[in-house]
Amino acid sequence: MAAVLINAGGLFIPILEPDGALYATIAKTIAQTGDFINLRVDGKDWLDKPHFPFWMAALSFRVFGINGFAYKVPALLFWGAGAWYTHRFALAVYGRSVARLATLIYVSAAHLVISNNDVRAEPYLTGLIIGSVYHFYKASRKSAGSGHPAANFALPPFPNLPASLNLIAGSLLAACAVMTKGPFVLITISAGFIVDWTLAKDWRQFLSSRWWIALALIALFITPELYCLWQQFDLHPGKLIFGRTGVSGIRFFFWDSQFGRFFNTGPIKGSGDPFFYLHTLLWAFLPWSLLLYAAIIQKCRNWKKHRTLPGNSVSIGAAIISLILFSLSRFQLPHYLNILFPFFSVITAAWLYGLYQRKALKIAGMAQNGLALLLPLLVLFLCWFFHARHWLLVLVILLILSAMPFLLFRGKDLPVAIARSFWAALLTFSFVNFWLYPALLHYQAGTEAAKFISPQLPMIRPAVYMLREGPVNYAFEFYCQAPVERIQADSLSSVLNGGPSLFFLPAASLAILSQKGYKVQELKGFANFHVSQLTGGFINYRTRPAVLEWYSIALVFK
Repeated sequence: MAAVLINAGGLFIPILEPDGALYATIAKTIAQTGDFINLRVDGKDWLDKPHFPFWMAALSFRVFGINGFAYKVPALLFWGAGAWYTHRFALAVYGRSVARLATLIYVSAAHLVISNNDVRAEPYLTGLIIGSVYHFYKASRKSAGSGHPAANFALPPFPNLPASLNLIAGSLLAACAVMTKGPFVLITISAGFIVDWTLAKDWRQFLSSRWWIALALIALFITPELYCLWQQFDLHPGKLIFGRTGVSGIRFFFWDSQFGRFFNTGPIKGSGDPFFYLHTLLWAFLPWSLLLYAAIIQKCRNWKKHRTLPGNSVSIGAAIISLILFSLSRFQLPHYLNILFPFFSVITAAWLYGLYQRKALKIAGMAQNGLALLLPLLVLFLCWFFHARHWLLVLVILLILSAMPFLLFRGKDLPVAIARSFWAALLTFSFVNFWLYPALLHYQAGTEAAKFISPQLPMIRPAVYMLREGPVNYAFEFYCQAPVERIQADSLSSVLNGGPSLFFLPAASLAILSQKGYKVQELKGFANFHVSQLTGGFINYRTRPAVLEWYSIALVFK
């Protein structure tokens, strides 16, 4: 429960630039216009991500109003569904003890906590993919209790769906995942089963009609996405998209959005390092990353030992195949790994539960005790280095809380070390969500400027303006309660004919407007830094002023 509350702490933190604020702005437009077919940014057609997360956020806006809380709520619910499905899948395959430990690992993995704050598509995908895998696993078993022997006596009272309903549920969740990220996600959903059936020589599964039915159902369930793309793009080949006409939204969905990025042939390109995800996991899956590496190595070494147990290789198959494909891709970002965290959690928990060798237990305990010391030390150092408000008081509280797990949990056993590292993770994420991020976001100029403008609304006519030649700022567009319009600099004179107008623009632009003969009255300046891409120069309070940009709210008139 503590981990859930800490993850939910991100609900009350402003949306981060750039991607989160961009997606929130798109969903805001849907909620305001009622147009659930066309995705638009700044009045222009937008083709990058599928519709599903935007639909969820827009519906949430209709219920809770347009605010950061409403944007993040549906994503948190899908993350929560991921925790529930991780528990159910581990329970079905390995039993109650592994299921509980896997859930504990899932809710305290570093990058999942970060993604519940910096919300993009990944919280949705994480819940949808493991949910689909769970239902497909249940559909593939002849009886509800089949799987790992430990699972047969560990299943609690819970209504088991018939195989046909599990197949429908798995297909629906898979389709929603496809409508969130594209058809590439079907590789992650299917890879574990293909590996498991191959190792177990369960060839009948490959010939089963149920999987052809599942594919047909997925194709049926994604028709809303295909219809929207056809309506917005394929019916209008004259639209200028990615600098050219004749762009097919359906082709982009099926190929360019994911496979085009993988082969680096699509309109959106990247450059990749084949070892990027191996070292990214070291911090992204903290405090469990070292145990995960050990679990994967042991699992690959002893694959023959457990290959005949149904479902035993689903998690490792999904994780390894997907990780290899991600590493081969030229388009790599840390949050892409999140969809594998449920499988990583199950792999790690199953390995820990099966540890019996004294040497392995001792090494695992040492690793987790070391992290239980290291994480609080890093937090203490960051608290002092950042020097935000009340930093000294926070430092004292952190120091006391850092010592508590070593007083509360005594002994040298591995469960004690796991409890300590779990405590350290919760302490770290509490610090990040309840102190660090709120302090960081004082340097997100768009959010702060939107707060300032609200009391000034009576003087705004008819909108707040931004120069199209300047940088975009989706946080300002999302949080500003007045309409926001981007205009060309050469259209400025016609706008000002109606009287003084309010502008949000880089401070450097004020001098440029003055040089062009316009009168400028700066109302307030705002420090800005891209807080989703932190640097040492910004974190260090001594060097921070040198790396800040400045934005202004200003009245401009002739």
